[in-house]
Amino acid sequence: MELTRRQLLALLGAGGAAAATGVGLAGCARDVAAVDVGAPGFGDGARGTVEMWCRSDTVNGVRAVVDAFHAAQDRVRVELTPIQNGQYVTKVATAIRGGRVPDVIDIDDIYSTMFAFRDVFTDLTPLVEDLALGDALSPGHLALATKDGRHYGVPFLGDFSVLFCNTELFDTAGLDVDEHTASFDGILEAARAIAALDDDTYGWSFPGNASGALGFTVQPHVWATGTDLISGEIGDQRGNVAGNEALRRTLDLERTLWDEALVPPGCFADDASRWSADYVAGRLGMFPGGYGVVAPNASPELLERSRVVLLPGPDGGGAFFDGGDNLCMPAGGKNPEAATEFVRFAVALEQQARMPEGFYSPIRSDVVTPGFAADHPLVTPPLESLGSGYAPTTLAYNLIYNQQDGPWLRMFRRAVFDGEVDAAMDEAQTTYDRILRQAQA
Repeated sequence: MELTRRQLLALLGAGGAAAATGVGLAGCARDVAAVDVGAPGFGDGARGTVEMWCRSDTVNGVRAVVDAFHAAQDRVRVELTPIQNGQYVTKVATAIRGGRVPDVIDIDDIYSTMFAFRDVFTDLTPLVEDLALGDALSPGHLALATKDGRHYGVPFLGDFSVLFCNTELFDTAGLDVDEHTASFDGILEAARAIAALDDDTYGWSFPGNASGALGFTVQPHVWATGTDLISGEIGDQRGNVAGNEALRRTLDLERTLWDEALVPPGCFADDASRWSADYVAGRLGMFPGGYGVVAPNASPELLERSRVVLLPGPDGGGAFFDGGDNLCMPAGGKNPEAATEFVRFAVALEQQARMPEGFYSPIRSDVVTPGFAADHPLVTPPLESLGSGYAPTTLAYNLIYNQQDGPWLRMFRRAVFDGEVDAAMDEAQTTYDRILRQAQA
């Protein structure tokens, strides 16, 4: 299980009693000399070994970049250690607490915030500024590692939620992908027409018992309207659930899709273990998911007849979950100069353009050339709208959206399967507020 913010504070040295009385996030867990990655000559001719940790889920993509780094020079070696996802945040926090940290870590961007707000990562703002990419560098990733205008992480790889469309089923049903995925009305019309084609064909799908996967694919419908389910800045956040019209219409859509049997019946219990199975089998017209969920399992023929669009809002617009990983450097690493060289290499254009080979997306939009778009049409759409990507900056994301007993999944299931939309939203508002108060205490 991932750490709560309170457990993180204790591991980083705030102490259980102090954390319980509301210790702020400002102080460092231990005294470590600050590293200025923007100092003149910093990193020139760096040598030695870089100790790097990565998530087990991303090890193949990370290892490819490490191998390319070794092939490009012979001064620095990266020792890569993969760690199981469920243990990752705890391992990093324990290492920081014990003063024996790796030089660089590849961390789920949604968890960057907890550490950035605890001031235990090296300030990489000069490196980000030196890249001079502006909005071409994923703003959603960057925001999650930013505190007081300073960047404590660099975007590394993308895992974006999008809407896959089976164009063969669309064509057979006489539907236009762009027209029928631009709003909820279009989605319902398309889902009904596709489901009517065959008893074993469905218009839509969702993993109805997988909190994290639902957060990844359902929230963007709300974000497409310019609103979120959490309001305020860290330290003064509360839920924005009850009375949220975009959320209500989103839950109503999912309820209708379920009520009219436009989604497979297995969606009720799906914990994401068979998340993309129906789409890969050619039985779904539309599938909200990620490139890394579909591409490794689908046939070349299905990928050829698939199109990707952004997840729409109720009346238009589009958004996607800006998931993936950031590269961060825990303060106190033994070889920060060589680690900085590796970070620069990892976000360079050549390495980013190869991300789809490992079933990830680049995190910089300037990789999109006519050749890249032709080779990777299912990766390109979110890169062409990189500013539409988003992820909530909060200390409570795990407790609200990833935990199976959290308020997000309970609200979704009560609204969609029981039809109690307003009651579910009211209940979730109370729980969101309580969790956010505790996380910010």
